[in-house]
Amino acid sequence: MCRYIIRRLLTMILILVASAFLIFTLLYFTPADPADAQLGISATWAEKEALRETLGLNRPYAVQLGEFMYNTFIKFDFGKSWTYGTPVFGELMTRIPRTLTIGIGAMVINLAIGILMGIFAGVHAGKWQDSLVMCILMVFIACPNFWVALMLVLLFSAKLNLLPAYGIGGYEYYIMPIIASAVAGIAVNARFMRNSIVEVFRADYITTARAKGMKEKLVIYKEMLPNALMPTITNMGRILSGIIAGAPVIESVFSIPGVGNYLLTAINQRDYPTVRACVLFLALCVSLIMLAVDLAYAAIDPRIRAQFSKGGR
Repeated sequence: MCRYIIRRLLTMILILVASAFLIFTLLYFTPADPADAQLGISATWAEKEALRETLGLNRPYAVQLGEFMYNTFIKFDFGKSWTYGTPVFGELMTRIPRTLTIGIGAMVINLAIGILMGIFAGVHAGKWQDSLVMCILMVFIACPNFWVALMLVLLFSAKLNLLPAYGIGGYEYYIMPIIASAVAGIAVNARFMRNSIVEVFRADYITTARAKGMKEKLVIYKEMLPNALMPTITNMGRILSGIIAGAPVIESVFSIPGVGNYLLTAINQRDYPTVRACVLFLALCVSLIMLAVDLAYAAIDPRIRAQFSKGGR
């Protein structure tokens, strides 16, 4: 198991290096000029040229790339924001907890509700309960997260005045962003769980468990659920990655100063050091999520655990 984790961590390093190379190259060859975004259209050519020289934009591609890779992966220095003039790493450390709070909170909600709805629909497959749940899920999956966020603001802030519409503070500021991020994931998880339950519902080992007199609740949660969870775990990584990647939209709607909002502002201002750091953070989050999904496989399936213990692939 340790060998597998080490191998995956090495793979994560390669992914981060490749992501850093890709985002640097894309930004370098983007036709937009950061000097225009920083100084505005009223600045003279001499002022813009002086800023390009100060920022190192006039140096060759290879020189800039080498310095960026060295500072990022050797010195762990992301540089200073061109817009704010503050160290990017420090700003990220301030904003990361807010983004992770929304992401983890949304994942907990869509897992808990999605799995329960999927089990309920799967156990009652072909009945009116199944049809009702599937109709609800179709509505959930058809609603974009930014639309859900706006509707929540209109209902709970503008109409009912129960929750704050934007900003940060206590836990109440995170309720609507978490719900808006979780809705689509609830639908996807529930559909996967429902299909998995239907597949294992009439399996031989389930029939045997019932024949032994095991109570139906024990059959569902002890025998059916571990096997039905496997496809859901696979999908869980994709959903959480989507939640993290969708953070810019949710944070922009609710004006939350997280990593996503930081990234959007940096893109608009052509603040390249900030954009690179935010992209690398998102790539790291996705890599860690995929590793956690693989480890969850091992925790649930003893066959995979046995392979890892023997050093198998």
